[in-house]
This record gives sequence, structure tokens and C-alpha cells, in this order.
Amino acid sequence: MTAGPLRLRLRVVPGARRSGVVGRYGEAWKVRVSALPEGGAANAALVRLLAETAGVPARDVAVVAGHTGRDKIVELAGISASELENRLAAAERKDLRP
Repeated sequence: MTAGPLRLRLRVVPGARRSGVVGRYGEAWKVRVSALPEGGAANAALVRLLAETAGVPARDVAVVAGHTGRDKIVELAGISASELENRLAAAERKDLRP
């Protein structure tokens, strides 16, 4: 059970060849999405990627800051901080495989 939504700092690279978790970027996580940053498409792709990675419904993921920039803050509900950290790290390792 979680106390409330978690805030996650991200560095997002839009227009990538494929979407995935890249790894740590200072205090943030770096992720890439294949969608272009036009009409909110990259933010929508980010929400889908994080929901899938965290194992939560997309409705529990929201971009709360940085809508038009690469540095974003996202809120996630329904997952603990330690579980989210574990799932992001596992996704990073998975993306490193050829």
C-alpha cells in the first residue's frame, strides 16, 4: 500500500528509434520515446511507457511539470517508491540487451 502519488524526475528524449528506460541521469531517470514532441504525442507515449514499466494503469500516471520540455516531473499512484525503483532498473537492464 502506498501513502500517495510518487513524484519522479525524468529526462525525456523524444523521437528516439525505440522507446525505453535508458538509466540514471543525475537525480532523475532518463527515458526515450519514439513519438515526436508534437501535439502532446511524446507526453502520451511517456505515460504509456511508465504505466507499462511500473505495472500500473495509465490513468495513475500524470505529467505534472515540464509538459513542453525534456525535464519533467511525473506522478505515479498505486506503487511504492522501492518497487518503482526496482522496475525502472529492471527495464534499464532489459533495454541494454541487444
